[in-house]
Amino acid sequence: MTVAPAELEHFFQTTTLRAPDNAVGFVLWRVAHRYQREAERELAPLNLTHLQFTTLAMTAWLCRSGELPTQAELARDAAIHPMQISLMLKVLEKKGFVGRSRSTVDTRSKQVTITPDGMDALRQAMPVVIALQQRLFGDDGAPGGALLDRLRAVETRGDGAQCMGEGPPGSRPRP
Repeated sequence: MTVAPAELEHFFQTTTLRAPDNAVGFVLWRVAHRYQREAERELAPLNLTHLQFTTLAMTAWLCRSGELPTQAELARDAAIHPMQISLMLKVLEKKGFVGRSRSTVDTRSKQVTITPDGMDALRQAMPVVIALQQRLFGDDGAPGGALLDRLRAVETRGDGAQCMGEGPPGSRPRP
């Protein structure tokens, strides 16, 4: 048994936004996946995936104060599931891009640091990703751009919490 095309047409004309392209969530989903696919392609010659790049970049960002972040802090600040962060850090550690050690404060936690090889990889990858963002989003996606500002506003709308952390990624003050 199937639904008649007329019923489907009526449903989409009266109950929905009339077309998938009119739904911001659907368009955002497609744009996000396009960005990730293109980032994967651009980063492949550098032996990095998009998620590995993101994990490496957030590790460097959080290490800039001199305090080593834990895997849990990295997951929270990057809004990436803790198990994914753990898997990415294992891969990055095998590549020699990060180091992990037991926390001296909480032996259940692992602290993360970026290695010189990891910094070299980040120096090569960051311009590639910035160029991709410029190509896809133009000045609207640059710092101070309308698209970036609007996405930040959406990210913190409501209770101010994002999916896995508080506030925008990387904005949480370090202890």
